[in-house]
Amino acid sequence: MAGLDDLDARFAPRHANELWLLVDDRSATLYVYRGNRELERMQPIALGRAGVAPIRTRGDRRTPSGEFRVDRFNFDSRFHIFLGLDYPTPWHARDALEAGVMSQQEYDDYFAYLRHHGRPPQDTVLGGDIGIHGLGQGDPAFHRQYHWTQGCVAVTNEQIERLSQLVDIGTRVVIR
Repeated sequence: MAGLDDLDARFAPRHANELWLLVDDRSATLYVYRGNRELERMQPIALGRAGVAPIRTRGDRRTPSGEFRVDRFNFDSRFHIFLGLDYPTPWHARDALEAGVMSQQEYDDYFAYLRHHGRPPQDTVLGGDIGIHGLGQGDPAFHRQYHWTQGCVAVTNEQIERLSQLVDIGTRVVIR
């Protein structure tokens, strides 16, 4: 339970049988849990070149922290398989508004789009298209040494294949 030792209580498992993912920036590890029980550990992972941050903006190469849900699968991705996350979440939009990163109009537009489409817009000032993906044709040696993504979480092609078998739409993902 090394990954859970210092987990913020608001991100704790919802119930004993919940399958969920924990992405830990400090250890460059992705954990797969069922409740509090670790099922698998994938490392090293790669994150955004500029690290992890609670507020990211389009193009800043940061991986957003927080709680997300898998909301789409792309099996034809240039990164082998892409598990899309529901970023930016309403909490990210609220925090960005309060920090002055997002204007009131952008905030209102965000929620209008979310209400109309049932998913967050991907073209806000906060960016979009955040997910967990494989390497595609990328260099595994480079992947083992550097954070190289534009803001996503990258694992090997074999690991993303395994994850795509384990998770479903709605699977909770915590990035910290």
